[in-house]
Amino acid sequence: MSDFLKINDVSKVFGPKLTTGEKIAAKLGSKVETRSVRAVSDVTLCVRKGETLGLVGESGCGKSTLGRVIAGILPPTSGTVAIDGAPVMENGTKVTTRVQTVFQDPFASLDPRMKVGDTVSEGPIAHGLTTRSDARHYVATWFERVGLDPVWVDRYPHQFSGGQRQRIAIARALAMQPDVLICDEPVASLDVSIQAQIINLFLELTRDLNLTCVFISHDLSVVQHVSDRVAVMYLGRIVELGPVADVFGTPAHPYTAALFGSVPKLVVDADELVRFDTIEGEVPSPLSPPSGCYYHPRCPLAGPTCKTTQPLTQSVSDLRAVACHHYAQQMATNKAG
Repeated sequence: MSDFLKINDVSKVFGPKLTTGEKIAAKLGSKVETRSVRAVSDVTLCVRKGETLGLVGESGCGKSTLGRVIAGILPPTSGTVAIDGAPVMENGTKVTTRVQTVFQDPFASLDPRMKVGDTVSEGPIAHGLTTRSDARHYVATWFERVGLDPVWVDRYPHQFSGGQRQRIAIARALAMQPDVLICDEPVASLDVSIQAQIINLFLELTRDLNLTCVFISHDLSVVQHVSDRVAVMYLGRIVELGPVADVFGTPAHPYTAALFGSVPKLVVDADELVRFDTIEGEVPSPLSPPSGCYYHPRCPLAGPTCKTTQPLTQSVSDLRAVACHHYAQQMATNKAG
């Protein structure tokens, strides 16, 4: 399969807005010192048609920002995003409806003053996917597709449970007939039993509709279950990419190994009931990231080169890539363990 969704060298930098006094000072020639946050840094990814790419990493690593750039919600500072060769944004404006987003909090993403049927039909009517006269039937079709009773279209968001609201949010995204779906922590706010239902729904819909999906989550077990490939992100950079079975089985980057090792595991034949290894150190501030490899202050394999030289992305195999000076040492550690 050829690449369908292409993220090419995308960066996103957030700079502070100048106060009135700073603007006046700048116009008068004074030097105004500002500090910027580089949330996403030189990310290049390709996703095939019908594939689900999992995106994982610690809080603040830039996953959601990257998802919003892919969806056309945020314009990239540099780089491009294209679907089947067509750009998602032009001159800072989204120019396609082929990519849609399902957000983490369904209650916050639904207008509490609108009936859910109107919420789902608003976009399709505006873009000519249905008419006002046929909108009710159109919405009912998508409600049935996500497991909701069509008679509920006249209700308001507060009249639904969390799981039902997330199904409405999914119906709203799918009603736009997208080719790409960005799922930003779509089950994080739900009960465990409801999570399983929504995850199974995602698997069914992506298969039946041949959707290309970027699935962002902190829950590694969910990512492992729903994804074909996984990208590991640290402080705005992709540090490892590969098939789920390979990355979870033999992580090539020390951060990936540490991330997986931090997942609590039940132990029945030891003094402690739960065992996990915490990642040492604190996540560096994106306002002042370290030189060289961003992970080197926390990495057990870090050497002098790591402190001065940013690692280039290297191929581990035909389908795997890693940005690490010592990935061979990490792979040897996996085998020894």
